[in-house]
Amino acid sequence: MSTPIVSLVTGANRGIGLGVARQLAQRGHHVLLGSRDLDAGREAAETVRREVSDALVQAVQIDVTKASDVAALVDTLQQSPGRLDVLVNNAAIDYDTDQHVLTADLDRVERVWTTNTLGPWRLAQALSPFLRESPHGRLVNVSSEAGALHALRTGTPAYSHSKAALNAITIMLSAALKDDGVLVNAVCPGWVRTDMGGPNAHRSVEEGAASVVWAATLPDDGPRGGFFRDGKPLDW
Repeated sequence: MSTPIVSLVTGANRGIGLGVARQLAQRGHHVLLGSRDLDAGREAAETVRREVSDALVQAVQIDVTKASDVAALVDTLQQSPGRLDVLVNNAAIDYDTDQHVLTADLDRVERVWTTNTLGPWRLAQALSPFLRESPHGRLVNVSSEAGALHALRTGTPAYSHSKAALNAITIMLSAALKDDGVLVNAVCPGWVRTDMGGPNAHRSVEEGAASVVWAATLPDDGPRGGFFRDGKPLDW
């Protein structure tokens, strides 16, 4: 039996992250299900194990805003399973529809930036040595078309600017890891029925997660440094 691909998904105890973890487990990946609350992560991992026969899923604690959590995760990876092939930066907060760019609470904006932008960047820095050693290195930043420059208006200033910056970091990381064969891309899963997206969103968790999984499982000759939804390019 071949060694399974090891994939880490952050913010995976619910919503799109849980959907991604489930679909990767269905593909035979060894899934590291990351969450800020380890108990919530363990419950989610058990859910995946009940739903997916022979699922390899392990809950890991990771608050992407805490350098100590990231360092502990690196130690865990070095001990077991000893490698990482796929990083899905999914954890994000605060779709701030109640804010306007001219009156936004900048402390709130900073909290969003710390999670949605610096968090993925921090993890990419810490885990890139694993991805560079992998024969299947993939890095997926779960972004949003709300952060596309052509779509920016006056609303959701914290969330939108954090995703615009994440898109920029995606391009830079792709350039930095290109020679190592790591495919780095950003994915917009669309408007999905989650706690953040709300009940009126027109896409299911399964549909949004599939868009992310597409980028996490690209063939070696797949695209890099792009912005996609459902496997189709989006304008930055």
